[in-house]
Amino acid sequence: MNRISSQLASQLSLVSLNGRRRPGPPALVVVAHGSRDPRALSTVRTLLDRIREQRAGLPVHLGHIELNEPLLPDTLAGLGSGEAVLVPLLLSRGYHIKRDIPEMAAESDVRARVAGALGPHPLLVDALHDRLVEAGWRTRTDEATRRRSAVVLAAAGSRDPESKVDTNRTAQLLAERLGVPVVPAYATTAAPKVRDAIQALASRGHDRVAVASYFTAPGRFATECAEAAPWIASAPLGTHPAMAQLVLHRYDQALSAPAAAVAPRGAGNRTTSHELPAIAI
Repeated sequence: MNRISSQLASQLSLVSLNGRRRPGPPALVVVAHGSRDPRALSTVRTLLDRIREQRAGLPVHLGHIELNEPLLPDTLAGLGSGEAVLVPLLLSRGYHIKRDIPEMAAESDVRARVAGALGPHPLLVDALHDRLVEAGWRTRTDEATRRRSAVVLAAAGSRDPESKVDTNRTAQLLAERLGVPVVPAYATTAAPKVRDAIQALASRGHDRVAVASYFTAPGRFATECAEAAPWIASAPLGTHPAMAQLVLHRYDQALSAPAAAVAPRGAGNRTTSHELPAIAI
């Protein structure tokens, strides 16, 4: 009943006193990377349902950079010349956010804003913490156990140095939350690799090392990192409630930021997309 009332109120808010329909909010386009693992697409679709539940009346769409349909250019084509905010379902800065997504947006007719990466942000730390607890992490331990404990924050990795800055910041925030060392490590391209980070912690006396999965959805990298865990490994962030909250937060930030949108094709001199500071909260 509450959900129906919320949807009705949202619809009525689009009608002005003279009976004319007010323009609706810009569409939210969640931009996922794409994966060959079918669990990834299922997870992202469920996350979009959670977002719709939290913001009734907001048009929410999905577009992929590669591997899955709908691809982002097709999603944008379906929006015509409307207004949209593109929120990457990516956890740090990198090539996709800086180049791929803005270029796809600029090639469409959509009046688009491109939000920054989801992370770092305290909401991600909430989700990481909860996933670790679900996997068996104990929030209350004695001092001797705490000294033996550590976490490897397993991320995908990127050649972009700013991506490592963002992941390092998330690791720092998680370490402050847990009270144990948290070492960022990567599945590809960047160093250290997850297994190397685990070995380094073990050499320093940490024989109780958990792997925190810093991935938005299940996939090959998340699976490989979890298999390397000598103790427990958490599930990907997936459909944790904080993820839906954070996507909407980035949407709202992009709308309120005093920056130019991506100019549609044929609109003269194009502006670049506004990229929100990755550590803005």
